Amino acid sequence: MRIDAHVSEPAPIPRLGRVGVWLSAIGGLSADEARDAASRVEELGYHTLWIGEGPQNKEIFANAGILLAATETLVVATGVANLHARDALAMRTGSLALGDAYPGRFVLGIGVSHASLVTARGHDYAKPLTTMREYLDAMDDVDYRPPMPAVAVPRLLAALRPRMLELSRDRAQGAHTYFVPVSHTRMAREALGDDAGLYVELMVVLEEDPARARAVARQTVGFYLSLPNYVNSLRALGYGDDDLSAGGSDRLVDDLVAWGSPLDIAARVSAHHEAGADHVALQPLGGGVAQALTVLAKLAPAVLPL
Repeated sequence: MRIDAHVSEPAPIPRLGRVGVWLSAIGGLSADEARDAASRVEELGYHTLWIGEGPQNKEIFANAGILLAATETLVVATGVANLHARDALAMRTGSLALGDAYPGRFVLGIGVSHASLVTARGHDYAKPLTTMREYLDAMDDVDYRPPMPAVAVPRLLAALRPRMLELSRDRAQGAHTYFVPVSHTRMAREALGDDAGLYVELMVVLEEDPARARAVARQTVGFYLSLPNYVNSLRALGYGDDDLSAGGSDRLVDDLVAWGSPLDIAARVSAHHEAGADHVALQPLGGGVAQALTVLAKLAPAVLPL
């Protein structure tokens, strides 16, 4: 791993707790609503809150600053900051500013996003691995003059396929995976080796009726099956055309989304842990942020002790 000339040692592997929260929808709330939601996540006992970035939500560093200021100990992780949304200098200086203001409480996840979202910004989407490697080079060459954070800011890469996972191992503190079954977590751990972190997002539906649970899950799964990066990743894991059409087969939906009782969902979290995940971030489906917080409260007694 390259080490920035202004940092005496690389950032540590982030310790985010065994179970966290993935709540991108918080970026669509007012600042006051977002502050209340982040405080509630912290009160429930979750150590880490993951936030996403999209063209219709808040800019991710501004959003992170709002959430960090509203909480005392909560770690905020970007899942992920789109490298096409800002140049390497802005990514580096923005993350260091947050790391300085909130020592040990900010984790930078970076991703190349998806072709349709990148071209909509007016950028070209080509050679994601090369783009990421060159972007990391540029980040590491930034001459940052303010005082460095007391705790180095870890960076993670959004990664699905083996070569991006290997880059996460070699040029970051680990990988953030999204929309993946347990079999992917097992493969990712093998690619990363023992020393890099593996932080897995897991969609959840707190519903024990199979038909209702799958119906809720397909509202989200169907969207992600329109994005080639995820489809190609799933094909590499052995899912075929029957699995990947019409919102996903029952098998695919069941593999990607943990549904059932709190104990059922806790069992899936444990399966990802056993497959090599250091951390599993729960994303409740089927409603807005208020409903997600209700689900997280019901899940907390079952998942937080894991």
